[in-house]
Amino acid sequence: MTEFLGKRYWLVGASEGLGRALADKLSRAGAEVILSARSQDRLEALKAELPGRAQVITCDVTDAEDVARAAAEAGEIDGLVYLAGVYWPQPAQAWNAKEVTAMCDVNFTGAARVLGQVVPGMVARNSGHIVMTGSLSGYRGLPGATGYAASKAGVMAMAEALHADLRGSGVKVQLVNPGFIRTRLTDKNDFKMPALMEPEEAAQSIFEHMNSDGFKKSFPAPFAWLFRLGNLLPDGLYYRLFA
Repeated sequence: MTEFLGKRYWLVGASEGLGRALADKLSRAGAEVILSARSQDRLEALKAELPGRAQVITCDVTDAEDVARAAAEAGEIDGLVYLAGVYWPQPAQAWNAKEVTAMCDVNFTGAARVLGQVVPGMVARNSGHIVMTGSLSGYRGLPGATGYAASKAGVMAMAEALHADLRGSGVKVQLVNPGFIRTRLTDKNDFKMPALMEPEEAAQSIFEHMNSDGFKKSFPAPFAWLFRLGNLLPDGLYYRLFA
């Protein structure tokens, strides 16, 4: 069971959707939440709604200097939850270089920039909690998800490597891999999204995982099992079924 009361958690990507819902969960559990995203207005509005202590620090995860400035302003933290992400559905036949680069830069490289400011301090103190947000789409390449699936696969591999290095230490690393969540990002999809979750439902699943000692949680089941199974299939069969 994780103790949140009096702890300071930095949520990067907190201004709306899943990040906003999780900020509320952590605040109600007694944590002081540090809210980061690019939009100060949205963050201030969220801060006003939270029941507990909160701090607003704007941060552009694509800018290394701005990430360093935000981390210094946040100071010593007990936990980090990386939720920042952008998404455009996009097949290779309609490749948009700007959008693909943005997905990689925000979803994956942005996470690396933030972790670079947080991990060394947690390791030095032998204390901390890191939660990374992957995706079911990161298990294997999917049609129409060239940039997004690759960026999330990178996040998942990074979390796995951190967990391999830090397991047994005082720094707990966790990975959550959600399926479809109703947000402004999934509103871009023009296809049926199985097992579509509301942000509050997904935030509850993540919060429960944060309270556990487990490393990885992929949800919702049994939708997640389909992706795990797909990861085990031989190429020929996988692409016939999934593509």
